Amino acid sequence: MAKQAKRVTYRRIYDDPTPSDGTRVLVDRIWPRGLKKENAHYDEWLREVAPSTELRTWYGHDPKKFAEFRRRYLTELGDSEHAARLREIAERGNVTLLTASRDIEHSQAAVLAEWLSGSTD
Repeated sequence: MAKQAKRVTYRRIYDDPTPSDGTRVLVDRIWPRGLKKENAHYDEWLREVAPSTELRTWYGHDPKKFAEFRRRYLTELGDSEHAARLREIAERGNVTLLTASRDIEHSQAAVLAEWLSGSTD
């Protein structure tokens, strides 16, 4: 029996959910500004998988720093129990990583999606 490929995507938490999202996991350390918890469509909030406050502050969402942010974040992520929990969720089926970042292509959600898909260095 062939194993079905799991899909890992990422999007802003402010976007409406879609039927193909699978498990929706918020990967921000801080709750999204202006969003009430009862209006948020998420299954789990793994704030501990987000970059440290120090790394987030250093990065400041500056796209010119993204490559170095990615490298530091993957090092920081390591083999933490929170990273293991995220991988466990992704192994069960489709997962959508949620972030409040405006520039999702240069966010921790993008790095995590790449990491979960096994396409990081």
